[in-house]
Amino acid sequence: MADIRGRGGFGGTWYARVVTVACICVLCIILIAGLWPLHIPANKVSWLKNQNGLVFGRYGSVVSAGPFRGRDSAGDAACSLEIWLEPTRIDQKKTILSFDGSSHPGDPFSLQQDKDALRVQRHNVDGQGTARTAWFMVDGVFRDKKPVFVTVTLGAQDTSVYVNGVLAKVSPLLGVSRNNLTGRLVVADSPTASNNWSGQILRLAIYRQQLTTAQVAQHWENWSNGLRPAVVENEGPVALYLFDEGKGSIVHNQLDPATDLIIPSHYSVLHSGFLLTPWREYKPTWSYWQDFIVNITGFIPLGLFVAAYFSTVRVIDRARTATILLGFAVSLTIELLQAYLPTRSSGMTDLFTNTMGTAIGVLLYSCSFTQELLSKAMHDPTDLVQDPSQGKLKNNARLVTSV
Repeated sequence: MADIRGRGGFGGTWYARVVTVACICVLCIILIAGLWPLHIPANKVSWLKNQNGLVFGRYGSVVSAGPFRGRDSAGDAACSLEIWLEPTRIDQKKTILSFDGSSHPGDPFSLQQDKDALRVQRHNVDGQGTARTAWFMVDGVFRDKKPVFVTVTLGAQDTSVYVNGVLAKVSPLLGVSRNNLTGRLVVADSPTASNNWSGQILRLAIYRQQLTTAQVAQHWENWSNGLRPAVVENEGPVALYLFDEGKGSIVHNQLDPATDLIIPSHYSVLHSGFLLTPWREYKPTWSYWQDFIVNITGFIPLGLFVAAYFSTVRVIDRARTATILLGFAVSLTIELLQAYLPTRSSGMTDLFTNTMGTAIGVLLYSCSFTQELLSKAMHDPTDLVQDPSQGKLKNNARLVTSV
């Protein structure tokens, strides 16, 4: 294959300057896009004015100081959670709360907002002893700028969801489940990835009993009328957060200070992943495949321009291989740095897709159509000089063969 190289060598011609600048610009854009924001942001959590509650903005979360612990009895499958909240946006798909380090083999219990629906995730163990993740949706829970009181009661083989004191859905569970509301509580985010929810949280309570329909209705009446919930021992209360402090960095658990909620000064993820394997990163969602495509296409310009640089500006042996290895090195650098940025995730999937995009860029550079365009680009007016002996313009560009 014949490539084009201008006279004057590296940086000596219009073509060389354009290719060099293009390489630098593409590399800078990739690094900025992969590492933005280039700092650890402040934790966007503030107290509501004129009423009790916390406001969670983008990159905001709180976490319990210590873990919630389960019980060894077989009846520990029963538990309940009440939360009074108001989302900022109805179109968000984020984690409202989750538990980290739960003492069961499956994924932790979590509540998530999926647009106007509530998504409840819990674990179960089937008859063969295999731990699985079980989840279900309750549609129409959230309304724009309207607070909602959600109660989730969990039994050994079913989960019930109440909205404003009224039963909305009962979901059966195949197998058995225990110790769902255990571990450190993370509010408005996931413990393993940046997936923070934005909105207001006004009340939160946890029980070690499956509340009855009558109890749920009574709690809703008390809370909606501004009354302090009664702490009844037979309901097994373990946490009650009134969010009435109004200032400071601690939300007190009225029942146990060991699980007070801490408001960090800077946003963080408890267990940010480090070079997660592709099967752990995979999600059967359209957004996953969007990211997959973006990560490929984003590195195509890098492969194209760096291949041109190594083949025509600063010629090296095995220019194509060197370009692909450079793409891999850039991607690896980004993934390693992302492990220290709570707003980003570090995974091996991006290594494969970014390297694939670089290889596609190299192939694009090698095709005849691209070479023809580059050949035309070499006919720069600055390379045309007057030949005094013949009175004609002479092109000083020359062809060289790329190794």
